[in-house]
Amino acid sequence: MPGHQNPAESEPPIRYLTTDGSPTLTAQRRGLDIQLARNLYRDMMRARRLDTESLALARQGELNLWLMSWGQEAAQVGSVHALRGTDMIFPSYREHAVALCRGLTPAQILTQWRGCAHAGWESGGTHHMHINSLVLGTQTLHAVGYATGAVMERTDEVVTVYFGDGAASQGDVNEALNWAAAAQLPVLFFCQNNQWAISTPASLQMRMPLHRRAAGFGLRSYHVDGNDALAVHAVTSEAAAHIRAGGGPVFIEAFTYRRGGHSTSDDPGRYRDDHELKLWESRDPLARVRAFLEGQGVEEGFFARLDRECDAFAEQVRTDCRGLPDPRLDDVFASTYAQPHTLVDDDYARYLAEEEFLGQTSLRTGDAA
Repeated sequence: MPGHQNPAESEPPIRYLTTDGSPTLTAQRRGLDIQLARNLYRDMMRARRLDTESLALARQGELNLWLMSWGQEAAQVGSVHALRGTDMIFPSYREHAVALCRGLTPAQILTQWRGCAHAGWESGGTHHMHINSLVLGTQTLHAVGYATGAVMERTDEVVTVYFGDGAASQGDVNEALNWAAAAQLPVLFFCQNNQWAISTPASLQMRMPLHRRAAGFGLRSYHVDGNDALAVHAVTSEAAAHIRAGGGPVFIEAFTYRRGGHSTSDDPGRYRDDHELKLWESRDPLARVRAFLEGQGVEEGFFARLDRECDAFAEQVRTDCRGLPDPRLDDVFASTYAQPHTLVDDDYARYLAEEEFLGQTSLRTGDAA
């Protein structure tokens, strides 16, 4: 839809780097950490390679579906680097960069998208990251529920939930914002405003910038350039410190852009024009950090080594994907409840009997029939 304007564009966001990688006056006053920038750039590069390889695998029929984070790497990597490893994260379906930063392997991430299992990792566990939510906005309520438990157990966790501008129109999200504010829960609401809810532009979803809406619920809120990894890191660090000090929930609106389609089943060329795509290509988050690093004198060898590392990582993505085991029917029943239940056992027994009758035992065991 040419000519649409996102409400977030009406106010300048917090920014540390211009699109050409030059530090802003705010950044110059506060100072910038070169090693942090190198680390952020590395993880952003890995995330993009995961995206490009997974998109290729989906087109080859190796994945059933893929939802890219292309263009949103700075928002995801910058924010998760500002959290502690023990802070629980509730993602949506697009936080692949966050998952990589939390130590998840390509195999664990791709399991769901190949149709091998509902998720490739245990919710929480050593990664402190819940499995993906494919239903818009539900993870925000999961986060505030978890945060309620964190308060009861007197931990100092910053419970972080990721969602997009489309999900922000869901009732669940607004209920979660109100609940968190009323109970002063330690929740960081991280909204990646990528400007498109599938084919619906933000201009048709809202008239008020999202960070302003959050303030109306009583949350401290920030509006940051979501393509500026260093600004995102700084804002998230400040928000996390506020929450950990008992200041209550915080809302961050990261203004970014979804460079690809909503998913591999979407054709964004039907509703977006070339001018918009070229504009946001010029604001690429990886190019911005690289330009900054080059301007600071980071040696060319760093980039060459990283390119080789990412080439090896891409090979790992392809190998891990093709090596994933076939799905097992018993996994569906085993993960229904935390403890065995007679109703589930009865359902499973009926499925086994039907499989035996049809001769489809491969579904049960993963072995050849």
